[in-house]
Amino acid sequence: MKVTVPHHTTREEAKRKVEERMSNLEKQYGHYATDIDKQWDGDRLTFSVKARGMTGSGSLEITDSEVILDGKLPLMARPFESRIKSTIEREAAAMFG
Repeated sequence: MKVTVPHHTTREEAKRKVEERMSNLEKQYGHYATDIDKQWDGDRLTFSVKARGMTGSGSLEITDSEVILDGKLPLMARPFESRIKSTIEREAAAMFG
């Protein structure tokens, strides 16, 4: 699943907003996760999350103009991919709009 969203700001500010949102999501939903792994390498974040026996993973890259999320959903979540993608697009638009 790939989602690309324009950020209309600097790379640094986009990264700050991504980190802030991820921190809020961890506080809100972290009790469902048994393992959260995330690692920044410059402007590229790799992540994986295990929750309720399922694992999702992917990467997020910040370019000069866009945030590009490339995620792999667990098999059981794939029927909900379009709903998940539209939620991510809506959240990202609110963050960077």
